[in-house]
Amino acid sequence: MLFFSRSSRVLRRKLLTSISLLVVVTTTACGNSREHLPSGQSSATQDQRIQAAVGQLDKLALSMMERSGIPGMAIAVVHGDQVLYAKGLGLRQAGRSEKVDPDTVFALASMSKPLGATVIARQVTLGRAAWSTPIQQVFPWFTLADTAVSAQVTVGDMYAHRSGLPNHAGDPLEELSFDQNTILRRMHQLPLTPFRQKFEYTNYGMTSAAISVATLANTDWASLCQETLYQPLGMTSTSSRFADFLARPNRAPGHVKERGQFVLGPERPLGTGEQRWSTAWNTDAQSPSGGVSSSAKDIARWMSFVLKTLEGEDEYLSQTAFRPAVTPQITIYEAQTAQETSMYYGFGFFIDKPPTGGQILHHGGAFSWGTGTNFALLPSANVGIVVLTNAWPTGVAEALSAEFLDHVQFGKARKDWYGYYSGHLATAFDPQGDLVGLSKPQPPTPSRDRNNYAGVYSSPYYGEVQVVSTEGGLELRLGLQADVRFPLHHWDGDIFSFAPFNDSVGPGSLSKADFTGGRLVLEYYNKPHSGTEGLGVFTRVP
Repeated sequence: MLFFSRSSRVLRRKLLTSISLLVVVTTTACGNSREHLPSGQSSATQDQRIQAAVGQLDKLALSMMERSGIPGMAIAVVHGDQVLYAKGLGLRQAGRSEKVDPDTVFALASMSKPLGATVIARQVTLGRAAWSTPIQQVFPWFTLADTAVSAQVTVGDMYAHRSGLPNHAGDPLEELSFDQNTILRRMHQLPLTPFRQKFEYTNYGMTSAAISVATLANTDWASLCQETLYQPLGMTSTSSRFADFLARPNRAPGHVKERGQFVLGPERPLGTGEQRWSTAWNTDAQSPSGGVSSSAKDIARWMSFVLKTLEGEDEYLSQTAFRPAVTPQITIYEAQTAQETSMYYGFGFFIDKPPTGGQILHHGGAFSWGTGTNFALLPSANVGIVVLTNAWPTGVAEALSAEFLDHVQFGKARKDWYGYYSGHLATAFDPQGDLVGLSKPQPPTPSRDRNNYAGVYSSPYYGEVQVVSTEGGLELRLGLQADVRFPLHHWDGDIFSFAPFNDSVGPGSLSKADFTGGRLVLEYYNKPHSGTEGLGVFTRVP
């Protein structure tokens, strides 16, 4: 089973978009301590395999770079508190000469989540918060669709994605530049699945938990991360503030693929190239879920810290505070055969449990504007790997982690992991919308005069949208500042087409705006996959 935390929609820029590392048929034996080794494998043998696996990394990484065409990547491997490998490959920015090195800073995307869970665990250790702290205890205004659930939902529920909120709850509002407070205050409009019964990936659910803990600590989230984790571990290139990422002189901007090549993505001025990529990609609104930027060298420090904590050798995090984060809290996939791996989520960590016992801890992240990241820890071998790339999701980060762990455990790769992951990602950027692939009716039913459509329409969830008559025709204006604008083109009768454009949709997307019955239904914003079915219906404001 390959897991994408995206339901049916395209990979999102601030979402996990994490691909499960090894959730396929496997007989991997790995556990929480070094005594759990594959049958017949001694500790000395495993150490030899780790060294051999490290020796394969250059070749593996260069091969995947060539196959994928990504501009650059950074890799680090730790064995306990030793950094066995830390290297940058390729370029920070396509078309320029600056090279990636182990200190180059990348946007982590959803790899931010386990780092944030470590921050929470520190607060639990200090007694400032608990995984069982109700969100409403801190924010009485925070409500969900069910009042009983609203009163019960905890920090842990949100960090395990088991609150009942739908996949990607709140993310469509973020696309329209709504601020964090507004997004969280509109969560009550979204439908809920049964409480604590189903894994549904929600960036803003987790964000609500994180900022509630920061509030209990009398600070903001970014400062709490800096004081609690980054500074104590010497992670000098790491931040939870987007402005810090932009200010780093040694950073890797995002890249997107156009005409078969990776080119600079969101930092390119609007209107250049075949596609326009938004410059509004600030990740602060959901910083706990996707806003961390860091280097391979800094993540190596964190991985060593986690491995040491799992051994019970560090008192900075109590075992009662940290162990729940790496213990299954919700089931994602339960093995159906004796050969399959079960997959769970703890608090901010994916947990794979192979059939012979033990576990792999991992998480990935991806922004469709140009980053793909992955880390994996194999506690049985006391080893971890992180792979950071500066291109939209290609599968390289996940594949390299998988191949490395294969070499550690089996002395060879069990399959072409890059082919496996890239194949599953091949359709990630396909066009979206009900009108994709359809031909406009010939002849179409005539529309009414454009003034019949112009005006202001409102939805409780999305707020007001404007339909404006311009010299070029009708224009749809959405968002907090009405600055997200799409031309409307007549399709048939009272139906118009528009091409949604943001970093969640692929080129060629085509959706419909339906004015039938005097209301406005925006198909792209009215989808069940984000729990917004019915919320994309706008009534006309008199």
